[in-house]
Amino acid sequence: MYPTALRASYLEAVSRIGEMKDDLLVRVADSPLEPMAALAFVAHPGAGGTVLFAGTVRDHSAAGQVSALDYEAWEEQVEGRLLAIGEEMMARWPLCKVALLHRTGHLEVGEISVLVCCSAPHRSEAFEAARQGIERIKESVPIWKKERLATGEAQWVMGP
Repeated sequence: MYPTALRASYLEAVSRIGEMKDDLLVRVADSPLEPMAALAFVAHPGAGGTVLFAGTVRDHSAAGQVSALDYEAWEEQVEGRLLAIGEEMMARWPLCKVALLHRTGHLEVGEISVLVCCSAPHRSEAFEAARQGIERIKESVPIWKKERLATGEAQWVMGP
């Protein structure tokens, strides 16, 4: 039904997953996030559109040149909040499946910090839901980031 590479990636990801329902996958982990695993999870025969948003560590901010980010999470709360956001997405749009994954720990420039992936019968719903998903994660999930600047300074960054 699905390409072998996608299916193998999905099965590998399932072995490291946090909370999962048939149509909703959430995870917070200190290991690298795998876009192919998220895409494999949301694959569905009724999907006409699939959207994958990957948030990455950029090399600059208002404070200056960024060398890395450190993410910390209130782990007892994060998966529950991600589940609630996924359920909100599923209730608001006719989605097939949703995957919400966030990284913690030390990340270098270019590394993926968050994945929001969803599939829907039509592309417009998938795009709208993915946009809402990342906005809700940024505003309500207890994950904090510390910017490490090229100058050697480090500062906690607040807000979306």
